[in-house]
Amino acid sequence: MHRCIELAQKGAGYVAPNPMVGAVLVHEERIIGEGYHRQYGQAHAEVNCINSVEIDDQDKISQAVLYVSLEPCAHFGKTPPCADLIIANKIPQVVIGSRDPFKEVAGKGIEKLKTAGIAVTSGILEKDCQVLNKRFFTFHTKHRPYIILKWAQTADKKIAGDKASRIYISNEQTNRLVHRWRSEEASILVGTNTALSDDPELTTRYWNGPSPMRLVVDMDLSLPSSLKIFNAKQRTIIFNTIKHEDNDHLSYYQVTDEVSLVHQIVNALYQMKIQSVMVEGGARLLQSFINDNMWDEARIITNMQLAIGNGLAAPELELNGTKSEFTIQSDSIKIYTKMESN
Repeated sequence: MHRCIELAQKGAGYVAPNPMVGAVLVHEERIIGEGYHRQYGQAHAEVNCINSVEIDDQDKISQAVLYVSLEPCAHFGKTPPCADLIIANKIPQVVIGSRDPFKEVAGKGIEKLKTAGIAVTSGILEKDCQVLNKRFFTFHTKHRPYIILKWAQTADKKIAGDKASRIYISNEQTNRLVHRWRSEEASILVGTNTALSDDPELTTRYWNGPSPMRLVVDMDLSLPSSLKIFNAKQRTIIFNTIKHEDNDHLSYYQVTDEVSLVHQIVNALYQMKIQSVMVEGGARLLQSFINDNMWDEARIITNMQLAIGNGLAAPELELNGTKSEFTIQSDSIKIYTKMESN
C-alpha cells in the first residue's frame, strides 16, 4: 500500500477533479504490475496496472492480489468501471486503502467485487490514503474546496514594505517550491491590492506543471486590463459586485456585500467543482479566511535574515495544528494543518 501511495502521488496536479490513485498487482510476493491515474479523463490506476503486466506474467493475473489506494469505481464516468475490469480479469483478492467518499462509488465498488466472489480487505493505511487525497475527501465530505493559506513574511512578520510597497522576501529556490505548490492546486486566489501592487501572473513558470485557475477579488472592477492576471495563459475568474459573465479565459462572478465574501467564494468554487484553492494574499484577504475559520492548511515562509521594521503586518493566525518544518537557505517553511473540522 505504501507503493500504491507513492505511485498515486505522481498524478498530483494532473488528475483533479479525480482522486490520485495507485495500484500494485502482486503474485507470490512479487510485483508483476503497477500503475497510477496519470491524467484526468484517461485510464485509471487499475487499468494501467493490469496493462503493465508482461506477457510472461499475464497468466498469473488470475492468481494475484491487487492492492489499490482507493476503492475501485463501480460507475461509468470518463472511463468504464474498474470493478468490472477486476472481475473480468478474475483477480481473486483486492486490498483497498480507503473507501471512496464520492456518492457514485461510496461502497458500491466494494459491494460489486464481493458479489462477484472476490475477497476484499479495506482500511489498509486508511489515514495515509485519505491524506493523499485530502482535497478530494474534503470536497466530497465537507462540500467545499480544500483551502490552503500561504504567505511569505520577514523575520519581524511583515509581508510588504511601508505603504504596502512590494519587497522580495523568499529566495529563488523557495519560489520554485511555491510554483510546485501551485501546480498541485486547482485554483489560486488573490485580492485587489495584491493584483495591483505585485502584478502577479499566478502561473507555474518556475516549475514544470499545470498552472492553477486564477481567482481575483475585484469588487468594483477597478483593476486595469494590462495586469498579467488578465492574459490568456490561464483562465481567470473575477469576483465582483457588478456583473456575472462567462467568457473563454476571463469570467466574472457576481457577489454581494451583504454576506460573507469568503463563504460566497467557497460556495462558488464548490458549485464550479473546484476542489482546492491556495489563498496567496494579501493580508486582508488571508485574514478574512482566518476570521471565518475557513482553512485547512497554512504554509508560512519566513526569511529569518530579513527584518524591515515598518511595513504591512502578516496575518494573525493562532496555530495549534500539526506542523512540518524545513529550511531552504535563509527561508524557514512551516506547514500547519488545522486539527478541528469545520
